[in-house]
Amino acid sequence: MISAKAIAARIEALAQEITRAFGDTEKLVVVGLLRGSFVFIADLVRELRLPVEVDFLEASSYGDATESSREVRILKDLRSGIEGRDVLVVEDIVDTGHTLHHVMHLLRGRNPARLKTIALLDKPARREVDFKADWIGFEIPDEFVVGYGIDYAQRNRNLPFIGKVRFAGEASGTA
Repeated sequence: MISAKAIAARIEALAQEITRAFGDTEKLVVVGLLRGSFVFIADLVRELRLPVEVDFLEASSYGDATESSREVRILKDLRSGIEGRDVLVVEDIVDTGHTLHHVMHLLRGRNPARLKTIALLDKPARREVDFKADWIGFEIPDEFVVGYGIDYAQRNRNLPFIGKVRFAGEASGTA
């Protein structure tokens, strides 16, 4: 669906926008939502022209399923405080919106100076919660995708591109 080259070019452009938006920051706390965002966050922070600190939060609403349970659980919290700090939350994909909505509510309660979001992929057709990331890499149709850190039952995270999962009985496609 999306080539490694297209992903790299989009990340470079997004990093320039984020660098401009946070140009006056003393240090940007970049919070990756594990596990799917780890490849995206690594590439993104290398392109940012800002002082950054990286932390991770792990939230789950999928487990090994292809459908969100809509129950968001925090499995790993941040190691450091964010009160009074500039924070960018990095997500792999916004689907129903439940995970980011929950995480943003949690983090807002910790009183950051600024709190913004970026998602590599956005599936607006699946949205159940009114949530829109501040920056979006790519808008995609309602397809189950893998690659570039995104998995299906812990498989295919290592693909350098984003591909559609083809389930048994489906017509020929990608991934």
